Amino acid sequence: MRILTPHCFELFYPGTSLNVGRKVAIGLGASLGTLVTMLIAFFFWYRRKKRQYESIFSRSIKSLPSSKAHTEMRSSYNGAHLFSYEELEEATNNFDKTRELGDGGFGTVYYGKLPDGLEVAVKRLYENNFKRLEQFLNEVDILTPLRHQNLVLLHGCTSRDSRELLLVYQYIPNGTLADHLHGERAKPGALPWSTRMNIAVETACALAYLHASVIVHRDVKTSNILLDNNFCVKVADFGLSRLFPTDVTHVSTAPQGTPGYVDPEYHECYQLTDKSDVYSFGVVLIELISSMPAVDISRHRHEINLSTMAINKIQSDSLNELVDPSLGFESDYAARKMIRAVAELAFQCLQNAKELRPSMEKVFHILKEIQSRDYNAEKAENINSPSDDVVLLKSGPIPPSPDTVTVTWMSTSSTPHASV
Repeated sequence: MRILTPHCFELFYPGTSLNVGRKVAIGLGASLGTLVTMLIAFFFWYRRKKRQYESIFSRSIKSLPSSKAHTEMRSSYNGAHLFSYEELEEATNNFDKTRELGDGGFGTVYYGKLPDGLEVAVKRLYENNFKRLEQFLNEVDILTPLRHQNLVLLHGCTSRDSRELLLVYQYIPNGTLADHLHGERAKPGALPWSTRMNIAVETACALAYLHASVIVHRDVKTSNILLDNNFCVKVADFGLSRLFPTDVTHVSTAPQGTPGYVDPEYHECYQLTDKSDVYSFGVVLIELISSMPAVDISRHRHEINLSTMAINKIQSDSLNELVDPSLGFESDYAARKMIRAVAELAFQCLQNAKELRPSMEKVFHILKEIQSRDYNAEKAENINSPSDDVVLLKSGPIPPSPDTVTVTWMSTSSTPHASV
């Protein structure tokens, strides 16, 4: 095969040699220029991402060497105690499966016991990547300064350079509210109405405290409400929580949460507000009344979402069909009056438009009023009344319930259980 040189090319096609050379040079130059441009663009993109990644750490750890983090047991991480990975590995018996307490949205929780005898719940994040790191630091940032009797206490965490990202909480021994309502600990009559009422009040108190601290929980559900041996509430799992700027009414963000609890307006408009927690809490109130899970695909298709079922039952004056029979709705006057009042409050929380929902602080005060009312005296006063089905809430008329008060999407499984 004969190769044509530029000289030979000139013999066959006079005057074209210079043009071909110029085109080749231009082509090579353009390709090289494109390559250089791409390399420069990649360099700046990588440097910006690296700076973003490093800035996350700098918010919490300014100058903490990893070796020091693993050896100094009294060091801290943004105010939280710093544990070594080895210490927590030993405390959980090498993360023994028999010590699993539950699975959350971001990791598995294990029971552990520290050398000083302190019982703890250790959350082991599923992946040690950029997103998990953000959620890890988010939970540390939010939980560390909070002090409330109905919020789970964060004891500490591992360092950023640990083999795995671990969060260490106080151990709450009596499972979750979901467990006791419709899970493995559920037994007919084991959770009387008075206990459920107290759980509602304490949960509302914790959420009102968060909102006063400019924090939206974003994942309020019965599996994130832990119970101690006295059935006192400890609200947990702040991995999705958001700190809110004080000068805005909402934050635009992609909807996150658990099927059956997500505020439909948040889901449709991508606008997160503190009223999103109020909607989710409304679902919790209905669970307390009914002992049913928030999502159950075994129910009729129009009742898969508990919020939809509750709205329909309340609107059709069929609340008795929703209430757990073990709560004495038909036989106990005080229980019936309280359950009706709580159902009416839940109805307000479940309104599609956030403007129609009460604030969490107002919800808390209404629940306290319902709980403290003297129903025996009321019964004596109304003994000659033809009906005792009187509206207990004095805060104004109940807003109309739009037909669209429902989550616009459904889950294919029941609400998952989780610990912290």
